[in-house]
Amino acid sequence: MKSDQILSITPESPSYPLRVAILSDTHAYTDPRILAVVAHCDMALHAGDVCGAPVLEQLSRYAPELHVVAGNNDAATRWRQTGATTERLPDALKIRLPGGLIVVEHGHRFGNHPDHGDLRAAWPDARLIVYGHTHRQVIDQSESPWVVNPGAAGRTRVGDGPSCLLLTLADADRWEIGLSQFEIEPPLARAV
Repeated sequence: MKSDQILSITPESPSYPLRVAILSDTHAYTDPRILAVVAHCDMALHAGDVCGAPVLEQLSRYAPELHVVAGNNDAATRWRQTGATTERLPDALKIRLPGGLIVVEHGHRFGNHPDHGDLRAAWPDARLIVYGHTHRQVIDQSESPWVVNPGAAGRTRVGDGPSCLLLTLADADRWEIGLSQFEIEPPLARAV
């Protein structure tokens, strides 16, 4: 695993409301309903386990601005094509938005079920910490920084269905987080 590569990204003069799609764990497939959410946002953050350059290319067509971190399954040896794309993915990102700092990482470095206290201790200056890995949605606003997990946005271990989060900044002081979750689509019927 690479060492931490922290990028600081600050959007220039954002207009409000500012909408940020937060997704994770696509595992080489992004549910089309998730892509529809991304298409209505100003930015998309992917918390790792992308598992293929085609997912990045697809998301780039829908998201005006896309930022992605590496997950534990984003090793070059696990992707279908060469790993050049994965080598460029950082382990963590810092994104400064009006009103605070968002930190995005996959979370696997904190174990199979990352402890929110550990995440908060690692990133105390954040307003929002985003992680993936568990494929389970979490919106923990019980203390600062907030800790969220968007669940899985693909087909792999989606629980009650593919999901993502939507962060809406009404202004620098008012951040709101909502869950977009979709029903699991039944498998295609086979012709007899």
